[in-house]
Amino acid sequence: MRPALRAALVAIPVYVASCAVPDGGLFRAARFRDVHVYQGYAEKLLHGALPYRDVFVEYPPGAFAVFLPPTAFGAGHYNAAFKALMALCGALTIVLVALVLAELGASRRRIGVAVALLALAPVALGPISLNTYDAWPALLTVLALWLLLRRHDLLAFAVLGLAISAKVYPLVLVPLAAWLVWRHTGARRTAIALGVLVVVAAAVVAPFAAYAPHGVFESFRSQATRGLQVESFGASLLLVLDRLGLYDAEVVRTTGVAGRNLAGGAADAVAAGLLVLEAVAVATVWALYARARDARQLLPAAFAAAVAGFLAFTKVFSPQYLVWLLPLVVAAGGPVAVALAAAAVVLAQVWFFHYGALFRLEWPVWLLLARDLVMVALYGVLAAGLTRWKIRIPSRSKTSRHSGLRRNQESWTAVGKGASRSA
Repeated sequence: MRPALRAALVAIPVYVASCAVPDGGLFRAARFRDVHVYQGYAEKLLHGALPYRDVFVEYPPGAFAVFLPPTAFGAGHYNAAFKALMALCGALTIVLVALVLAELGASRRRIGVAVALLALAPVALGPISLNTYDAWPALLTVLALWLLLRRHDLLAFAVLGLAISAKVYPLVLVPLAAWLVWRHTGARRTAIALGVLVVVAAAVVAPFAAYAPHGVFESFRSQATRGLQVESFGASLLLVLDRLGLYDAEVVRTTGVAGRNLAGGAADAVAAGLLVLEAVAVATVWALYARARDARQLLPAAFAAAVAGFLAFTKVFSPQYLVWLLPLVVAAGGPVAVALAAAAVVLAQVWFFHYGALFRLEWPVWLLLARDLVMVALYGVLAAGLTRWKIRIPSRSKTSRHSGLRRNQESWTAVGKGASRSA
């Protein structure tokens, strides 16, 4: 653990410096994405307007855990305080990824490369790294992963429940976590862990639902029933057909800073098809993980593959969602997966300041399709990794007696390439 913590502590100053590089980054006044929306929700709550009843809120109740604290610094400093809070989430995520790799027996070199990649990630992520609240659920999912590897099952499920209350996507990780606990401790303990998850998620949602059940329901319903967003994989295919003159795309405005959907029967059909593909992709990861010989060793890869499948075929795919995926891929993926994730991040940022051109169906359409195809490829690589690796890795006590060179080679094979370690 100590080398992992040292590597993370060395990486954190680099991470803070990287956060200051992009426009709208740390120590910069410019706002991007939804920070002003978050501030509006928080200040209205402090002035007596109840979310979901007096003010429509499109985010789950758990998001208020990070919407409210920056108000303590005053309205004029909310932007800076919120960015600092997201930077703190990112720094803690780096620490946790290092601890996850240490728990899996990764070499010092592997841990160093991982934390270095995450430390430099804000440069590629651009403004979305600090100007959305996605670093909060991303931190919680990596924390839950580490706790599961440490076999703190109930606490891990409590954290997952909190993550689900903040952003719904961690639901795809629950069957993976439940399967690991079931294999280690049996059905009774698994049922208790799932109960803890439900209680924690309900405890966050219940205070809001108590006074505004319809408003909370409408918030979740509005997100679930959104149409085909222009940045989704299905939409990018239709937009390319539009550029080729084979389809007449109709872009309509929706909620959010950059919210645009495709309208029409074809778009609706593609959206329905994506939901099926998304379900199949995530269920495939669950099935492959259930057949894994060493569920503990492959849990990070399964987490990364499930989230990648969820994103690759989702009907709403904003660039900030990559914040959820990046630490999981770095913790679990081999060089190919990490390279694909990096390519998806970079491609997503090329048009970030040119959304107008994207909405006018101009040149960003091609880069959008490239990003979405890279995401599909990333999902394929991560899912395939759950089926391929059969290498037998000695236990940590035996590995510790190997030479330094041999130990480093085995750690890279086990963690960097997704190998399973048999008991």
